[in-house]
Amino acid sequence: MNYAIVGAFVLVLGGALIAGVLWLASGGAWQRKYDLYLAISDESVAGLSLSAPVKYNGVDVGKVREIRLDQDNPERVILLFAIERGTPIKEDTEAVLKIQGLTGIAYVELSGGARESPPLRASAQSPYPVIRTKPSLSARLENVLTTVLAKLDSTSASINALLGNENRAAFKSALADIAALSRTLAARKETLDAGIANAARTFENGARVTAQIGPVIERMGPVIERMGRSAEAVEKMGNEAALASANAGRTVDSVGADVKRFTAETLPELERLLGELSVLSASVRRLSEQTERDPRGLLFGRKAVPDGPGESATGSRQP
Repeated sequence: MNYAIVGAFVLVLGGALIAGVLWLASGGAWQRKYDLYLAISDESVAGLSLSAPVKYNGVDVGKVREIRLDQDNPERVILLFAIERGTPIKEDTEAVLKIQGLTGIAYVELSGGARESPPLRASAQSPYPVIRTKPSLSARLENVLTTVLAKLDSTSASINALLGNENRAAFKSALADIAALSRTLAARKETLDAGIANAARTFENGARVTAQIGPVIERMGPVIERMGRSAEAVEKMGNEAALASANAGRTVDSVGADVKRFTAETLPELERLLGELSVLSASVRRLSEQTERDPRGLLFGRKAVPDGPGESATGSRQP
């Protein structure tokens, strides 16, 4: 009797458990509901597996339902996420592939989603809403390392070219010249110090002179202004002188014509007058000489010249 009761209880309990499992599997009242979202990755998703967690700011909100290549572009990977209904997936939400700890297990991290941003909806080109993706940390590091390695290769090639035989010889010669210059400067240290001291004194004197000249320049300001006005007056006088010179030129041209006409008409008469004046001057000079020798001649006239030896009275000269 007791064994029959125990057996019946075990059967009932097993049936209840099986019914509960089937009920939950078929969609019970306590089962979570999920929405499907797509994400397209342009990088490798190595380490990501099916049922890998999908987290939103570190909180588990779903699983990776499907991983496959894009048939039109094999460089892209299409991911299908099952995310709990009610999760605030917005148009600016981004998905990035991350590695969990040191185990190397990859998962998908969702971030972004401003409060005022609208919810993400499916478009006509896709049956599911498509979440934007951004490069993962490993992808960014790979890009940076690739760039750095390329630059290192370029730098290494430049250094190898710089350290060629000719450049090494030139560098060695330059070092020798620098050493010689250093020895020369060390030998002339006292002279250089004296020159620097003199330069410092010169600068100080220049500063004092500048300070003294400043007030003088300020006082000379009105003088300079007056000089400017004088320069303007001189310029005006120059313009007037140029105008007067032009007028004088025209006057000289007119006078020149008159002079030419005077020369052609009066010069011959003037020459004859000068000739007659010359004859008159000679006559006056002779008269003056005779008057000095015999002043009485002006009153009594000239005496007859006595006859010379052998001359007769008829043949004598008359005064």
